[in-house]
Amino acid sequence: MLRPMRAEWDMLFVNSGVKALDLMSQAPCDVIISDMRMPGMNGAELLAEVLKRFPQTVRLTLSGHADRDLVLKCVGATHQYLSKPCRPEDLKAAITRACDLQESLRDQNLRHLMARMERVPSIPGLYIKIVEKLEDPEIPLQEIGDIVAKDIGMTAKILKLVNSSFFGLGREISNPGEAVAYLGVETIKSLVLSVHAFSQFETAPLGVFSIEALWQHSQSTAGLAKAIACMEVAEPKIIEEAFVAGLLHDIGKLILAANFPSQYDQALEMRRAGTLALVTAEENTFGANHAEVGGYLLGLWGLPVPVVEAIAPHHSPTQCTHKGFSPLTAVHAANALVNFERPLDTVFASDTMDSNYLGLLGLEGRVETWRANGGANLE
Repeated sequence: MLRPMRAEWDMLFVNSGVKALDLMSQAPCDVIISDMRMPGMNGAELLAEVLKRFPQTVRLTLSGHADRDLVLKCVGATHQYLSKPCRPEDLKAAITRACDLQESLRDQNLRHLMARMERVPSIPGLYIKIVEKLEDPEIPLQEIGDIVAKDIGMTAKILKLVNSSFFGLGREISNPGEAVAYLGVETIKSLVLSVHAFSQFETAPLGVFSIEALWQHSQSTAGLAKAIACMEVAEPKIIEEAFVAGLLHDIGKLILAANFPSQYDQALEMRRAGTLALVTAEENTFGANHAEVGGYLLGLWGLPVPVVEAIAPHHSPTQCTHKGFSPLTAVHAANALVNFERPLDTVFASDTMDSNYLGLLGLEGRVETWRANGGANLE
């Protein structure tokens, strides 16, 4: 399947997990793709060992439907999940993207930082189940709701979020099936990802960092980003991606705080003292900022490119080569507006809105409209 790429990639193939580990000890690899069913050592065991020995290697899982239970065991050790049968172009795209992410790291600072982290959120098993079900275009929405309902903790958090003011439903939704029908599968998928990512760190030592404050900020930013995209009459896909990116735009802060609580406290203190912007304090402390960390991780997870591109440069949107309204535009503006309306949230305050960027898009005059119609997200 990958033979046409032999002029672009150096590729090695082995027929067991033991041989893979032996080979990687001699020649470290940028990417590993592992099946699940293998003799001697299954894919879950192999990827867990690769995570331990070679944390900088991007880990992809290739699995058939019969291996679902085994796949769920490897969720914490895999960056991205590919279903069999897998089209050659899908596999090539996943590998290309993983290589591009590795090559894009500035001075390798972020790669080294990620390799040192012990607490990096995994893709939730519930998300994988939903993705598998969505391969059937005829799948009833109620069946997706039934999958969500099997996770009691996730169900409670999703229903709490769905019924919060920033969705503005006007009536209470009491079961996951209703939530899926009202919000759509893509929104539910994004909620599963974000709720899981936050809940994984609830018991982590986070220093002075407040996970609850960040969650509230993320909800408000997501709701306003979606509202802004609607006001600009964006395509439904862009509206959905703006919401997802808004929910996850600051996940890098959570990852840094969970892995390096004392150093992150220092960065926050610099921000509180007003001596440095938070992203500058993070770069001085870690060699990378939270937006880059979050964008890198979500890129490895295989989230849509517009989502990743809305997260990684959300403090410096002019870096983006796309010169039209995009999820990045919505998230950048929403993040700045939410922080402006809540000035006491100094920990999460970002740079001011980039008027040059909005001017390039011809949107500078739209800011007051977005603020005036922001609704519950700015209350």
